[in-house]
Amino acid sequence: MSVRFGLIGYGLWGRHHATAIRKAPGAVLAAIACRSEATAAAARRDFPDVPVHLDYRGLLARADVDVADVVVPNHLHEEIGVAALDHGKDVLLEKPMAVTPEQCDRLLAAARRTGRVLMIGHELRLSTQWGRVKAMIDAGDIGEPMYVLQTLFRFPYRPGAEAWRHDRSRVGSWILEEPVHAFDSVMWYLERQGDPVSVLALGNGRHPEQGMEDNFTALLRFRGGAYAVITETLAAFEYHHVTEVVGREGSIRAWWSGTMDRTRQPGYELKVKRRGAGEAETATLAASGELFELETQLAQAVVAFRERRPLVSGEEARKRVIVCAEAERSLREGREIPLTFEET
Repeated sequence: MSVRFGLIGYGLWGRHHATAIRKAPGAVLAAIACRSEATAAAARRDFPDVPVHLDYRGLLARADVDVADVVVPNHLHEEIGVAALDHGKDVLLEKPMAVTPEQCDRLLAAARRTGRVLMIGHELRLSTQWGRVKAMIDAGDIGEPMYVLQTLFRFPYRPGAEAWRHDRSRVGSWILEEPVHAFDSVMWYLERQGDPVSVLALGNGRHPEQGMEDNFTALLRFRGGAYAVITETLAAFEYHHVTEVVGREGSIRAWWSGTMDRTRQPGYELKVKRRGAGEAETATLAASGELFELETQLAQAVVAFRERRPLVSGEEARKRVIVCAEAERSLREGREIPLTFEET
């Protein structure tokens, strides 16, 4: 039986979601909800056989929608996610889960109250490249991981519809928009060490009046001495990402480069020096990048929804939002912040 998706949001990334749904085996694009006449016209042009709504509530009222795929500005995640769950829909919600831990708690409460599946779109986990790093760690190829470095050198943010990514009241923070990916990755790679115990952050920007940082660095400490460094700039050019993981018996280095983050012709490499090996080896990889990962996410989401399980749970994603919020606090207060993850 097909899984029928209702897509809420038809901006640039929402359009990629629509295409990925159409490509996913067993998925049906049953309806689209837009915020404006302009995006509705684009949706009707791109998918003339799909009903288009100008109010997400009309989509949620449809009996032929099983899953709400929510691809809207960050500040709307809680409102629309809770509404979808209360309408009996399973939910695939783009990262970040929400803009505050309290909003995450309300989403989790709605999922538990309704018994629906809440899945958060941290699609980098499904990458042939970044997912392979995790598989190598879990296989014990480098021994116990001690250190992770993630760096990103990239072009400034696309503003988004009505420039929402440059409006703090809607984006939440730029830490929630990009570093949340890195926080998710390093916490996933180091999950055997447990949750991080503290965060220390630094940042600055070309336009301090915006209250958001173009340049950002965070140190995450874990129990047992392991730590991770995340550092990035949003004031550069192209898109260049490096991940390094050092274990007690080996190490991994991976890089990805493209003129844009959504290119289908990137350069990339993954090398590993396994424990006991004399030399590093280069892994054979299929194509890696955001668009490939999104397509994999939608294909795997079909199976996961049928099996009543999330690919990435709300409980996990909530912890990433907490780390982002506490990194913001560290920036404001100029000190290392202890981390706790209890629900309110």
